[in-house]
Amino acid sequence: MLVENLEDIAAYIVDDGKGILAADESNPTCSKRFESIGVVSTEEKRRDYREMLFRSDGMPDNIGGVILFDETIRQRAADGMLLREVIAEKGALFGIKVDQGVRSIDGCPGETVTVGLDGLDGRLQEYASMGAKFAKWRAVIKIGSAIPSEKCIELNMKALANYAALAQANGMVPIVEPEVLMEGEHTIDSCHEVTERALKALFQCLEQDGVNLKGSLLKPNMITAGAGCSVQASVDDVAERTLICLKAIVPSAVPGICFLSGGQSDLQATAHLDAMNKIGGFPWKLSFSYGRALQSSALSAWGGSPDRVRSAQDAFSHRASMNRLAALGKWNKELEAG
Repeated sequence: MLVENLEDIAAYIVDDGKGILAADESNPTCSKRFESIGVVSTEEKRRDYREMLFRSDGMPDNIGGVILFDETIRQRAADGMLLREVIAEKGALFGIKVDQGVRSIDGCPGETVTVGLDGLDGRLQEYASMGAKFAKWRAVIKIGSAIPSEKCIELNMKALANYAALAQANGMVPIVEPEVLMEGEHTIDSCHEVTERALKALFQCLEQDGVNLKGSLLKPNMITAGAGCSVQASVDDVAERTLICLKAIVPSAVPGICFLSGGQSDLQATAHLDAMNKIGGFPWKLSFSYGRALQSSALSAWGGSPDRVRSAQDAFSHRASMNRLAALGKWNKELEAG
């Protein structure tokens, strides 16, 4: 698949309602997910599970990109084919998560900054040589009493911009993910205010580092109340507030905004995306970069059994199809019965 130019790569991933399958869970996160279905997480089981997703019939029409973890980009399928080649065969591009977790920020209790810049250039060179067309880096912003601090936002957005510039220097599209967590009891107003602060700082840093926005993708949270908040917004309110926030800050040069699901249920993540696309009136493609919201039904259907691969693939393909329709503003709840 000859898609080489940064701008062409970014456009390809979000073309015609397609989105991103986030399959970059770390091994500890994978272990937690597998525990929920009574399966021990081994390298072989992780390989089997991801191969199952990548070979699903729903991949070609609905998924433009797949984010991988370091283990997965090197793994071979049961038949010996590299998993990254399985993805390419389905018409999707593959990319790689390159951040290396978080560390506490001195003088900022309860706040973290994402790490992984040391040696990043060399790692990006290796991944590019494997055929990776994009990379992903996640910053984590928590809302709480007197947080996030300006220091937390500044350090995280500078790191995101540094990573983005290095990715582009290595011919890879950077997905920048400034996630304001849903965890907490904060209101939708607080989420809006903090997300606005983070995005403003991010685009200032990207400009300072000379990042080509046309060759990048943004992976933000939606504007929602905290999971523990007693007042939860309607689907339409979330859609409207999210669009107000994004339209105020995100430059039109950005080709695509691929939302994270961030703890939303499968149906919530789809409904919110659809509602935004039904409103319309924005310059970017609005699509998805979901992990749990694409995988949870498939994981439950699979249960670690080879005999249930087909039903699990059908569950994944259904969710992928529903989210593509949402990215086109053509989803409705009645389609879920199909």
